Amino acid sequence: MFSRSSRARTLAGIAAVATLALTACSDTSSDTDNDAAGDSGESYSIGINQLVQHPALDAAAEGFKEAFEEAGVDVEFDEQNANGEQATALTISQQFAGADLDMVLAVATPAAQATAQNITDIPVVFTAVTDAESAELVESNDAPGGNVTGTSDAAPIEDQLDLLKEIVPDAQSIGIVYASGEVNSQVQVDAVQEAAGPRDLEVVTQTVTTANDIQQAVEALGDVDAIYVPTDNMVVSGIASLVQVAEQKQIPVIAAEAGTVEGGAIATLGIDYTELGRQTGEMALRILRDGEDPATMPVETATEFTYVINEDAAERQGVTIPENILSEAETV
Repeated sequence: MFSRSSRARTLAGIAAVATLALTACSDTSSDTDNDAAGDSGESYSIGINQLVQHPALDAAAEGFKEAFEEAGVDVEFDEQNANGEQATALTISQQFAGADLDMVLAVATPAAQATAQNITDIPVVFTAVTDAESAELVESNDAPGGNVTGTSDAAPIEDQLDLLKEIVPDAQSIGIVYASGEVNSQVQVDAVQEAAGPRDLEVVTQTVTTANDIQQAVEALGDVDAIYVPTDNMVVSGIASLVQVAEQKQIPVIAAEAGTVEGGAIATLGIDYTELGRQTGEMALRILRDGEDPATMPVETATEFTYVINEDAAERQGVTIPENILSEAETV
């Protein structure tokens, strides 16, 4: 459904000098070459549109590539990074639309939105998207309905707030800094607010439009008892600024994912993004090799979560991690 005859790259030189009749023959030959490739070992070309570099997204992209390596499938990856700029993600997707690709992987919600907007004739898979339906990437998470599907990094927010209460048992307020333009983050903030009530937590929020705003936004949270960092790409990429203020004010920082703990938060019960990327790669293989239709492939979610603790960060932020959590946790 989504194959492209130009995969037969061995014919490219011939096509450049051939007559129209010979070009028509090359289309037929490319189908034969694809059949032969399927017999002797598949080969695909996949573009990767990643919003920004930070540990979680890097791990997701790496896990995606590992799925193909483990399957013994040869892939030429065209990896592009938007450096956190939506306009750049859009430009990358436009370039991919004109390229000879079999599939595009979009990493993070804004990159996925840009890619879905520009690419409709080949499969698009995404990862590190919290709610694809809210982001208008799919008709529904159960039945995507188009050429786009993938994996969600929706965090176990209720469990994460329980973790916060275990580490900071007297906490009555929680602060969140997030990017105002990221749908992914608003979904998480709404979920935190819903889960906070039964746990007697007041939620205080501040939004940012650039990473340079993070430090001031943390200051503006006031004397909250803890800070929760969602999988917000702008804030996670600038986590050092947030942590700096938190340590000065002795405010514990709980994260939605492990990369942020490596960056200075004290704890998470979060997703393994390498495994999430690998799960996405397995979906991609089902599309490319088995002919599954993205329109009927439900958005998948992570099923396993891991405690990750940064004891040095906990000490700097003035808290002690309970032994029952330490005994189950990975440490960074």
